[in-house]
Amino acid sequence: MDLDIFGAELKQRLLMEKEYLVRECSLIKDGQERLELLGKFNDKYKEAIKRIADENNFDLNASYPSEDFSYEHMILGKTMGIYDVLVEELYEEITSIN
Repeated sequence: MDLDIFGAELKQRLLMEKEYLVRECSLIKDGQERLELLGKFNDKYKEAIKRIADENNFDLNASYPSEDFSYEHMILGKTMGIYDVLVEELYEEITSIN
């Protein structure tokens, strides 16, 4: 599977997860509980990578061609920027809800 296609699919799924967590956040009054949603988003990021790999019969532990890393490491490296942007947006939305 092409890493760019993988990243695009991951971004779509994470956007949906982020929106779900924003809706969930509006129901939570405690600020600390809201911030815990960031950890939940991190877990969703990891789960989504595994789920996409499984759906496409993609072995994350296999060595990436011509590199000393696994596909999982390469995917994490390629998609961390997507995660960073979305988690920052989620943080802003979580902290702005009264």
